[in-house]
Amino acid sequence: MAGTGDRMHISNFGTACAVSAIAILASLPAHAQFTELPQIVVTPNRAPTDATKTGSRVETVSREEIEEKSQRLVIDYLDRLPGISISTPGGPGGEGSLSVRGAPRRYVKTLYNGIDISDPTSPQVQTSYQYLLSSGIDTIEVLKGSQSTLYGSDAIAGVIGLSTLGDIEPGVTHLLHGEGGSFGTARGSYGLRAANEDAKAAINIAGFRTDGISAAAAGSERDGYENVTFDAAGEYRVNDVVSVFGSLLYIDAEADFDDDNVEPPADDIAGLNVNSQRQLAGRAGFNLNLLDGRFRNTFSIQASGLDRDLFLVSRFGPYSADYQGDRTKFDYQGAFDLTNWATVQFGVDHERQSAKFVDDAASPPIDSSVDLTGTWLLTRFEPTDALAFSAGVRHDNHSLFGGASTYRLAASYEIDPHGPRIYGSVGSGFRAPSLYELLAPPLFEGGLPVGNPSLQPETSVGFDVGIEQRFLQDRAMVNLTYFDLTIDNLIDCVENVPFSCAYVQIPGRSRQQGVEASVIYDVNTSLALGAAYTYTSTRDANGNRNVRVPRHEIGLSAAYRPAEKWTISADAKIALDTVDEVSGASVELDDYVLVNAKVAYQATESTEFYVRAENLLDQDYQTVRGYNTPGFGAFAGFKSRF
Repeated sequence: MAGTGDRMHISNFGTACAVSAIAILASLPAHAQFTELPQIVVTPNRAPTDATKTGSRVETVSREEIEEKSQRLVIDYLDRLPGISISTPGGPGGEGSLSVRGAPRRYVKTLYNGIDISDPTSPQVQTSYQYLLSSGIDTIEVLKGSQSTLYGSDAIAGVIGLSTLGDIEPGVTHLLHGEGGSFGTARGSYGLRAANEDAKAAINIAGFRTDGISAAAAGSERDGYENVTFDAAGEYRVNDVVSVFGSLLYIDAEADFDDDNVEPPADDIAGLNVNSQRQLAGRAGFNLNLLDGRFRNTFSIQASGLDRDLFLVSRFGPYSADYQGDRTKFDYQGAFDLTNWATVQFGVDHERQSAKFVDDAASPPIDSSVDLTGTWLLTRFEPTDALAFSAGVRHDNHSLFGGASTYRLAASYEIDPHGPRIYGSVGSGFRAPSLYELLAPPLFEGGLPVGNPSLQPETSVGFDVGIEQRFLQDRAMVNLTYFDLTIDNLIDCVENVPFSCAYVQIPGRSRQQGVEASVIYDVNTSLALGAAYTYTSTRDANGNRNVRVPRHEIGLSAAYRPAEKWTISADAKIALDTVDEVSGASVELDDYVLVNAKVAYQATESTEFYVRAENLLDQDYQTVRGYNTPGFGAFAGFKSRF
C-alpha cells in the first residue's frame, strides 16, 4: 500500500506494539481530569441530571479535556471514547463513518446546542461529522442505547450532544487560538464569553485548512480541506419565571476526495473530485417556570438549511449534483414535580424535512418533503438517595408510512455510599426511511426507480447493564457495561439491474453486542491515568460481520505536570481485528496503534504555548480499504485569553 511518507507498514500486529504503547503512556502521569462530583449530564432525561442517577451509559468530554488535547475535529475526541469507532477515507474532510456500539451513524442523532444537524438529503438522514470543528465546543456528551422515546427517529444507537455554552465567569473574556504544522495545516479561532447574574453568551469563529494527503492509496496528489465555522449561543433570565435562549450555527466547508481504486495516471483527474457544503441553522425559545419552579415548560423552534454540491471528474466521466435540504421543528417540553422524589415529563414535537436533488444525469430531480410528529411521556422516581428509576413511552406519526411507538425503562441503584452502583436500561427505537430511500428516481434514463414509497421504518430493541465502583475516596473509578442491540425491518439497496439498485426491506435482523470497560485513576493533583477496552460483535442480517468496526479496541490516556507551568499529555488507540468489504468480499484490515502526545507551557496565567504530535509511531494503516491515513504529524500552537 502506498503511503504518505516513510512509514512502517503493520502487516501483522504483534504484542510488542501494544506493550510499547502501554509503556509510553504508563511512563507519563497526568494531571487530574476527574471532574468534581456530582457530574451533571443533560441527554439521558432531556434535563440536567446527576450522572450517578441515570440508567443509561453516558460518556462525556469536558472543556478541560478538549483544552488539554487541542485536537482539531470533534471526531478526534469521539474516536477515543469506549464503544465509538471512526473510519475515514483519507485525511481530514473525508466522508467517513461513525459507529456507536457497532451501529452506524444513521442510527445516531446529533444535536449542536439543541439543533438537529443531520442532512435530510443524504441517502440516509445522518450527520457529516468531518465538518464539525472542535473550536468553541464546551462539552461533548454521548448517550448510548435506544433513545427514540425521548429523541424520536434515528436515535436507535444513541445521541451525541455538543454544547458551546457552559459555565461562564462573570465579565467579558476573549479567547484566541492559532496552530500550524504538517501537511500544510493551519487553523485559528476567536471566541467571546460574556456573563452576568442574569445572562451568558458564547460566540466562536474558527477556520481550518490543510493540503492533506492523497486519499487514494494508489495516488500521490494531495486532497485538501477547508472549513470556516461560526456559532453563537446565549441565555437571558428575564425574571424568576421567564428566560429566553437562542443559538446559531454556520458551516462552510469544502473537501477534495479520491476514488478508492484510482490508478495512475488517472490520479490527477481524481484530485478534481470536490464535495462542498454550507449549512445555516438556528434555534430559539423560552422557558416558563410556574408554581415556584415545580412546573417547568420549554418552548423552542429550530430551522436549518443545507446546500451540498458534488463535482466528480474521474474515469467514469464528469458528473455534478446539487443537494438542498431544509428542516423546521417545533418542540414543547414540560416537567411537573409530583413530589420531591417523583417527576413527570412530557412533550410534543413536530418536524418537517424537505429535500431537493438535481444532477446532470438523465434522472428526474427529487423535490419533496415529509412531516413527523411525536408525543412522549416520561416518569422519573428517586424514592431514596440510592435508587433512581424512569419509564417512558412515545408515539410518532409519519406523513408517508404512518405511526411508530417506542418505550424506554432505565434504573440505577447504589448498593451503599461506598459500594458499587448497578445500572441498566432497555428500550425500543425506530429509524424512519429517508426521503431518498422513499422517493429516489432512476439512476439513468429508462431505469427503474431507486426509491420505494412503501418502505416501513426500521425498528430496534436494545438493552445494557453495567456496574460502576469508586475507590480511594473517589479518585479511582472502574466501569463495566454489557450491551445488546437488534435491528429489524432493515432497509437496503438491492441490485435490480446492472449499475442500479432499489431500496427494499430485507429479511433477518442485524445484531450488535459487546462489552465496554474503563478505568480512571487520579493518583494525585499532578497525576491521572485512564484505560478503556471495548469488545464489539456486530453482524448483518445474513450473519456476516459489519465492516469497519474493530472487534477489539483499547484506549489509553495519561498526562503529567512535572512543574507548575508544564503539562505533558498522551493518548493511544489500539484497534484489532477489523474487516472491510471490497467487491462484495470481506477483507481484513491491518491492526494498528495510534499514539498522540502534547507538551504545553503556561507562559503566563492567560497564555499557553504548545507542541503536539499525531501518529507518533508513524503507523501505516487503513480504516477504509483502499484509502490512506496521515502519517506522523507535528504541530505548534498557542492559546490566549484576556
